[in-house]
Amino acid sequence: MGRKGDFAERVKAGPGKKAKKQKPPTFPGEQKLKNELRGDKKLSSRQKKRAKKREDKKSGKLNPKEEAVKTVENDEELSDEGVDDLQSDGEEVMGDSDEETGVTEEFTDENAAWLKPSSKRKLMEDSDDDEEVQLKGGEDSDEDQAEGSDADDSDESDDEDDDDEMKVEKAAKKLKAKQDKMLAESDKEMKMNFAETEKFTLPSGQEIEREASTAPDLQIIQSRIRDVIHVLQDFKARREEGVDRQIYMNRLKKDLCTYYSYNDFMIEKFLQVFPVGEILEVLEANEVQRPVTIRTNSLKTRRRDLAQNLINRGVNLDPVGKWSKVGLVVYSATVPLGATPEYLAGHYILQGASSLLPVMALAPQEGERILDMASAPGGKTTHIAAVMKNTGMVLANDANRDRCKAVVGNCHRLGITNTVVCTHDGRMLPKVMTGFDRVLLDAPCSGTGVISKDQSAKQSKDDQDIHLCSHLQKELILAAIDCLDHKSKTGGYLVYSTCSILPEENENVVDYVLRKRHCKLVPTGLDFGVEGFTKYREKRYHPTLNLCKRYYPHTHNMDGFFVAKIKKLSNNIPGQEPVVKAKKESKATSDVDTDVEKDGSESVKDSGNETDKETATATKSDSPKQKKKTYEKSAKNQALKDKKMKKKKDVLEENKSPPKKEETTEEKKQKRKEKKLAKKTATEVFEESARPQKKKQKTDSSEEVAKESDKKSSEKMSDESKSLSTPKLKKKKKPKSDA
Repeated sequence: MGRKGDFAERVKAGPGKKAKKQKPPTFPGEQKLKNELRGDKKLSSRQKKRAKKREDKKSGKLNPKEEAVKTVENDEELSDEGVDDLQSDGEEVMGDSDEETGVTEEFTDENAAWLKPSSKRKLMEDSDDDEEVQLKGGEDSDEDQAEGSDADDSDESDDEDDDDEMKVEKAAKKLKAKQDKMLAESDKEMKMNFAETEKFTLPSGQEIEREASTAPDLQIIQSRIRDVIHVLQDFKARREEGVDRQIYMNRLKKDLCTYYSYNDFMIEKFLQVFPVGEILEVLEANEVQRPVTIRTNSLKTRRRDLAQNLINRGVNLDPVGKWSKVGLVVYSATVPLGATPEYLAGHYILQGASSLLPVMALAPQEGERILDMASAPGGKTTHIAAVMKNTGMVLANDANRDRCKAVVGNCHRLGITNTVVCTHDGRMLPKVMTGFDRVLLDAPCSGTGVISKDQSAKQSKDDQDIHLCSHLQKELILAAIDCLDHKSKTGGYLVYSTCSILPEENENVVDYVLRKRHCKLVPTGLDFGVEGFTKYREKRYHPTLNLCKRYYPHTHNMDGFFVAKIKKLSNNIPGQEPVVKAKKESKATSDVDTDVEKDGSESVKDSGNETDKETATATKSDSPKQKKKTYEKSAKNQALKDKKMKKKKDVLEENKSPPKKEETTEEKKQKRKEKKLAKKTATEVFEESARPQKKKQKTDSSEEVAKESDKKSSEKMSDESKSLSTPKLKKKKKPKSDA
């Protein structure tokens, strides 16, 4: 036995301690940096174990004997690749291919792997004990072999071992990729087969009767709604054979009505406006309350200061968005927002986010005259006054006198001084006042965009309500256009807005005013929102209606709203001026025609036009004598017309009644007495005969009165004498009867 060889590397002795160079600095996260430089590749299980062994080796946890044993096990593993007979209990070990081991199909020696020399095998000859460890190493599990192979790797030999083992890792990755690909293809085939085999079937009549007799199961209805929508989105591929699309739609309408408690009319309107894929989002958004928003009063404070004050009071809020400089969204509050000192001081007002949009589209300028036709409760009116900085004049009108009290209260609280409040019917405002630079019309509507605030609209609205609202809106928008001044240097704009999403109340009304007045649509100036409809079902609107903006609860998280901006071009009404001229011309010709018809001398009975006479005579004869006669007749007719015109003037002058002489007071008193006496005698004596006489007197014409004035005067004198005699007799008789 000789001395054991010491193969440890020794550091060469330097010139001295003082002359020794300082080692490069070491960092605890050095290995992490190396891993990051490699890329985003994940470490395999072997690499993780190898790194763990390196850390243990540096810390001194591993013993050199264990390291030697594990090196032998690793060598045995490397040398025994491709051999299956040495493994016990049927354990499967991944071996290299025949090309890597050097074994071909023709060479059949069982110890082929032992014949291949290995560089690391020489270490086995150092001791006999290592051979026993080697045999045991062949019976160990795969995990122990992996640990043994990692122990002997030093920092310098890591790269070499990685290169040797990368072949195995690459092969494993390729196999894994193939397996994943095969699994994905099989999953696709399974899904395709599942989709082909399973199709949604509508409930039968018995099931529908059973549901109607019992309480509805909302889970079954919800799942059926989703299935029907899924079928309708790809109807050709997913529909049931022999079932029409209309049947699916009817089933969907009934289920939506029962699940969300709408009436049939509202669900049908929603399905007409929105596609089938969005209908669930729309209805779900109507079930959720919109966030509370407030508007800062820029006349009294700034939004930053107001937000800080409210945060100090325990209010959680954020700006409503980049599109508004005065809006704030309130998420939660520990104090009532309608009773804070800031609210009572007029620093803010509770107002919906969608209500800020019409005033932003109106863009009022300082010093203008502005009309708010339907102003209650005053949110938009005060916003306009704040933007104008209390200059100019704002006329706030509302037809409901009780609601105008809220407008007055908000104006006082917020410090508005340029607003005049009035209560007029909006349709009559052009007769009251005109010449406004800008007009805001937030028209009364059905409220289909604010169902989250008013749940009663689900069941209460029908076709008649929509028709009445649209008719009122058309009248109001025409009045609003008439109130505008088209010659205004800065304005001439009308903003029309509603809290409805139905085209009958929005695009239909705007298209109507474009046809009835000389105006045009202009961009609203709002950066976000859905474009207006240019076509809806069978209707085709003006192509500029895409400049309007629509807002929905499920997309913009605010109340459903519609905004359109219209500019007035002139006071002319399309198609009215030529009609007036034609009426004047027709009146002049009709007067001449009636004069000719009255004249019976050589005139045609059907019409008095000269053209008719000439054509009639020309067809009868073509001789020159007859032509001369026609010319003579036309000349006579002209002379007759001139005579008639002169006669008319004379008659009008004659018919002019002479100026009546003013009666004295005494004459008036006498006439009153005569009338009273005549009434008394008529009631007592001549009840039946006096009534028809009065009627006859009323029906007498003015001409007969003028001719028979002398006769009536004489008759009156006789009647007076009779009337004076009759009451005296009666007065004498009455006291006798009383006595």
